[in-house]
Parts: sequence; C-alpha cells; structure tokens
Amino acid sequence: MISVQAAYLAIAACRAREKKFVLRIIDWQTGEVYASAPAHTGSSLFFGWIHSLEKFPWNEYYHVDENGLLILDAMTFPAFGAGVPENKGKRCYVDTEGLIHMEEIGQIFPELLWLNSHTATRDIILDGQLLSRGEGLPQHKKLRLVVE
Repeated sequence: MISVQAAYLAIAACRAREKKFVLRIIDWQTGEVYASAPAHTGSSLFFGWIHSLEKFPWNEYYHVDENGLLILDAMTFPAFGAGVPENKGKRCYVDTEGLIHMEEIGQIFPELLWLNSHTATRDIILDGQLLSRGEGLPQHKKLRLVVE
C-alpha cells in the first residue's frame, strides 16, 4: 500500500514535469487576441464545427503535447461526404447511434487556422471549459488557435 506522503510526492513530480502554456485565439492579420486560457501538457481541446458542404456536425479532439503542439487524437461525424477522409487514424468504427469515429490519429498541428463563421464554428472547449463559440468571435475573419 502506498503512503499518503509517497502519493503526494508522485503527484508533485508529475506536476513538475507538466509544462504550462496559454492557448489563444488570435486574429490572423492583426494579432488581436479574442480568447485565451491557461493550458498545460496533456490539456484536451474540443473543436466543433459544421461541414460547409454536407452541413453536418464535425467534432475534433486534440491534446497539447510537451512542446505546445496540438495533436489530433480523434474526430467524429455522422456521414461521409466531400472532403471527408475515409480512413484517418488507426481505429475507425460506427457506434450504435450511427456516428463515425476515427481514433488514434496522432496528426500534429502547430496551430489551427480557419475562416470564422457564426453558424459553422461551434464550441471550442479547453479542458472541459467553454473557451468560445463561433458567434462569440468576429464573423468572416481568419483566425489562429495557437498554444504558446
């Protein structure tokens, strides 16, 4: 059985290795910061949007690595269509609700870039807390989501 003191020291050691970052949503042209929040190694990011052609919800799940890069872990969507990959990641399956899951992707992104839309950009959630929604960001502006 592990002692309370040993458990505390193990937690403290893990936190000491954890790097601290700030996740920001920035105007690509002007550099104006529209949203920011503290992040750390292992932080989870959810980015939800509506596919422009197929008009279905698309969910992306990332984590922050030790270098502050975004790693795409998984994505889910209800159907295949224009621009939708057929085999991204190591696991692909359809759940009982008909939602397609692609998991264990591991794709590295130094930043996310998008042209914001009040109707297409949905929730952006960091570590379970809402960071922003599309309607809370400037309409038709090119934005960057970056971890610094």
